[in-house]
Amino acid sequence: MLDAHRLAMLAEVAHAGSIAAAAKRLAFTPSAVSQQLAKLERDAGARLLHRHARGVTLTPAGEALLVHAEAIAGELRTAERTVRALVDEELTVGTFASAGMTLVPAALAGFRRDHPGVALRLLDLEPPDGYGLVRSRELDLLITHRYPGAPLPDPRGLQRTLLRSERFRLILPKGHAKARTRRLTLPALAAEDWISGSPGVPNRACLEQLADAAGVRLRVAYETRDYQVIVALVEAGLGIAFVPESVLDRVGPARVEVRDAADARPAREIFLVHHRRPGRLVTEMVMRLTSPQ
Repeated sequence: MLDAHRLAMLAEVAHAGSIAAAAKRLAFTPSAVSQQLAKLERDAGARLLHRHARGVTLTPAGEALLVHAEAIAGELRTAERTVRALVDEELTVGTFASAGMTLVPAALAGFRRDHPGVALRLLDLEPPDGYGLVRSRELDLLITHRYPGAPLPDPRGLQRTLLRSERFRLILPKGHAKARTRRLTLPALAAEDWISGSPGVPNRACLEQLADAAGVRLRVAYETRDYQVIVALVEAGLGIAFVPESVLDRVGPARVEVRDAADARPAREIFLVHHRRPGRLVTEMVMRLTSPQ
């Protein structure tokens, strides 16, 4: 029979990306973690990890076992929290950067006022990361997103609920000549310098998909995934960009020109992810996030 604690250790190593990082989180030595994983591989009768200079990656057998390891680790943490709840409570929320700036603060502040004794933790996670952490109960609640055309991770064992669909707006430097154009299109903006994430980042993939649909190539001159940095670069006159509407709520119309492209109206979906039978603290946080601010 496979050892539950060794399975939980496999989940920790998979999430950390290396034996050394997992050992630090678990307060073990790397050799102790490595020995336990070797015993797990013997018990499973299969190699579970590829070890390399930068860390570890899972073999196909390891990937298959990880789903069960995360579930078992989650049950162990649930048991620990059930006991700990008799003394104190905690809530851990994972979120991506722009939601952490716009959606989360008011909900957390209201929760803190009503539950001053609950330990609150907030983790910064860029999608699609985080689903495994919810399965293993390292996260109680995940706020994540999906850009147009991007696949959604498998929600096996979890509840995923659409929180909102958020449209993107085109922003240009103040006084930009194209801002006076009545009907903006991507072909009309093809000669501009664009600001977006690096290749593979969701907002860059979305921009490239829009450009392909319009039959044009757009030049990304500055690469950053941070929307606050993007706004600052546009404000400085260095390029143009698409940004989420919620980010603009914190910018103010005086800093940039805000328009829409007639042939490109991107939007992203924002989801809440948690276990199918959430506790009362998770349920209350979900209610705060879904209620109008």
